[in-house]
Amino acid sequence: MNIHEYQAKEVLKGYGAPVAEGVAITSADEAEAAAKQLPGPLYVVKSQIHAGGRGKGKFKELGPDSKGGVRLAKSIEDVVTNAREMLGNTLVTKQTGDAGKVVNRLYIEDGADIDREL
Repeated sequence: MNIHEYQAKEVLKGYGAPVAEGVAITSADEAEAAAKQLPGPLYVVKSQIHAGGRGKGKFKELGPDSKGGVRLAKSIEDVVTNAREMLGNTLVTKQTGDAGKVVNRLYIEDGADIDREL
């Protein structure tokens, strides 16, 4: 079964599991409104493709030095900028192979200020 992160989090939330608030979008025009629904001031912009390693992936169209498919945004303007860069472009990860997968949906999530990830 292939489900995206935003779908899995909705299922978990339905069972009472604590999950960060987030909004799925399909166009950059929706990014500002989505971010305004969240507490902020830190946001995470996440590519929604059926593959792991999104954060370490690279976008074909943006070159080898591009940021990955999971990005930290420190303002609503950063959310919008990242959404414009990511949507419609091809994210290549170890799991997608060289062909990559086109990012048609993003998950804008409330960010957490953490020291380390477990």
